[in-house]
Amino acid sequence: MARSIEEIEKEIAQLPPEQLVRFRAWFEKFDAREWDEQIEQDLGTGKLDSLAESAIADHLSGKSKIL
Repeated sequence: MARSIEEIEKEIAQLPPEQLVRFRAWFEKFDAREWDEQIEQDLGTGKLDSLAESAIADHLSGKSKIL
């Protein structure tokens, strides 16, 4: 049976400092991987096309500047 998020939060809060450091590092990598997969999925389905088109139109009309 799956544990609730509240149970998981309590367990994380009780981790010793060195294990908390390891958990944070793992979660950061996990979260980045999930984010990358979502972006790839959104790109593949065209979900971001309108944002890209809008950004290009703004750039071509002079609404952007070189950083």
